[in-house]
Amino acid sequence: MKLNLENPIIIFDLETTGLNLVSDRIVEISVVKVHPCGNEEIKTRRINPGIPIPAGASAIHNITDEDVKDCPSFKAIAKSLATFIDGCDLAGYNLLKFDIPLLAEEFLRAGIDIDFRKVKIIDVQNIFHKMEQRNLVAAYKFYCNKALDNAHNAEADTIATYEILQSQLERYPDLKNDVKFLSEFSITNQNFDYANRIGVDANDEPVFNFGKHKGKRVKEIFAIEPSYYNWIMNGEFTLDTKRVFTEIRSTMLSK
Repeated sequence: MKLNLENPIIIFDLETTGLNLVSDRIVEISVVKVHPCGNEEIKTRRINPGIPIPAGASAIHNITDEDVKDCPSFKAIAKSLATFIDGCDLAGYNLLKFDIPLLAEEFLRAGIDIDFRKVKIIDVQNIFHKMEQRNLVAAYKFYCNKALDNAHNAEADTIATYEILQSQLERYPDLKNDVKFLSEFSITNQNFDYANRIGVDANDEPVFNFGKHKGKRVKEIFAIEPSYYNWIMNGEFTLDTKRVFTEIRSTMLSK
């Protein structure tokens, strides 16, 4: 079933040096851009991460330091990539917990501030888990009756994710063919930052999702313990998380 689109939608997947949102980097990105008219564009780029690719990561996606030594850095492609995805909604597999936070970090390191919170996001994994409780390989077999032989290849994973989303729309009558509905359905929790360090309480106030103040309101802790903000700024938190904490603190100081 074709997606019913008001805006173009980007389905994307990343291969990386690891799973740490602060220290790891992208080594490959693949996107499928689907236009409301149904036209599709597929772009895949390997990226020199600027750091060694661990053997464990290479064993998963089969990309080595030798493979990317002559590839551009993320900073070199950041501007053109930002232009390509501008005005698009987003979809992917497990992108809310990993791909979007890491992509946002790479953009911030490149000096480009893209706010993915302003677009609708569909996480195909969350739809799958709500409906069937399995992984991407099993999802591809279940929904499309195909074997994902080259899993952890960014382009293969991206195309499989797109096909799964289309099949999910055909299989489940309760799923509306509407990006806004799918975005709301596939989001499992509300957070202020991509890395899920700042949650939301019952009154939509930001609260800490970590550490000794977990569950407490950010504004209240910053008011009675201002040094905690400085500790965060000097700690191993993502640039996006630090930016959101700074915005909260600035709002407090301006009142």
